[in-house]
Amino acid sequence: MRFLATGRLWLLLAVAAVVVAYVLLQRRRRHHAVRFTNLELLAVVAPKRPGWRRHVAAGVLLASMLSLVVGFARPTMAQRVPRRQATVMLAIDTSASMQAEDVAPNRLAAAQRAATDFVQHLPPRFRLGLISFDGTARVLVPPTTEHAQVTSAIARLRLGPRTAAGEAVYTALDTIAAANAANNDAARIVLMSDGATTSGRPVDQAAQAAKDAKVPVSTIAFGTDDGTVNLGGQVIPVPVDRDALRKLADTSGGRFFEAASGEELTAVYRDIGSTVAYRTVRHEVTASFTGLGLLLLAAGLIAGLAWSGRVI
Repeated sequence: MRFLATGRLWLLLAVAAVVVAYVLLQRRRRHHAVRFTNLELLAVVAPKRPGWRRHVAAGVLLASMLSLVVGFARPTMAQRVPRRQATVMLAIDTSASMQAEDVAPNRLAAAQRAATDFVQHLPPRFRLGLISFDGTARVLVPPTTEHAQVTSAIARLRLGPRTAAGEAVYTALDTIAAANAANNDAARIVLMSDGATTSGRPVDQAAQAAKDAKVPVSTIAFGTDDGTVNLGGQVIPVPVDRDALRKLADTSGGRFFEAASGEELTAVYRDIGSTVAYRTVRHEVTASFTGLGLLLLAAGLIAGLAWSGRVI
């Protein structure tokens, strides 16, 4: 819970002061009662008190004060609501390292299956585009609500040399800017890669550009540290570059994920899809706390008057 008028919470000190005053008053009453030494006569002449019930009434009144003070500070609550519109650019690494077989049957095939599942679960009203990147970045499908075009393009992905993750981000940003020229849709980039950037502009610069454009980049580090590829008769290790992808996500305001299998990658994509499909908004709930405070106030007054003929 957050508050729009946090300074007003200082009034809680007044509620605390009332609690202290009530406790002291009760101790004083007990002290005066003990001073009357003839206990048998005291039981006859003293009016019968409601005992614990008067404390219930006081507690309800104090709770009322607490609720009213919280309401006066204008509290807000977070709520997830579906996005009406969004533009999502899906960027998939198609560098040669994606033929590594540490993920069955290989990284590319597993990535294609998971990406297809992601497309199928994305809200149909969202505009979705596809970028593939190896040594360069290419827009295979501009943002569209015809998601079948993206699914078809994912099935046709082909591998190439080198990795240009930074260029993929810049290309996605340019594509989003062009697609959103006539509207102001929320925009996200989802980038999956399995290796270090070896071509194009640095990922650090791309991350800053995404931050400046207020377009979060969610990244997925896909594969294991044991991955290898055979290029020209040489076995070359292709471990995942997690640090660069994590920094890209953190800098741009996105989220970083890891996936070491096709099943994990599918789960990650579904998590991202759920995140993209909703946004968090904060609603002021002053009326709720004020109404609760007034109801407690009425209940406390009624209880006090009914049980003891007075408020406390």
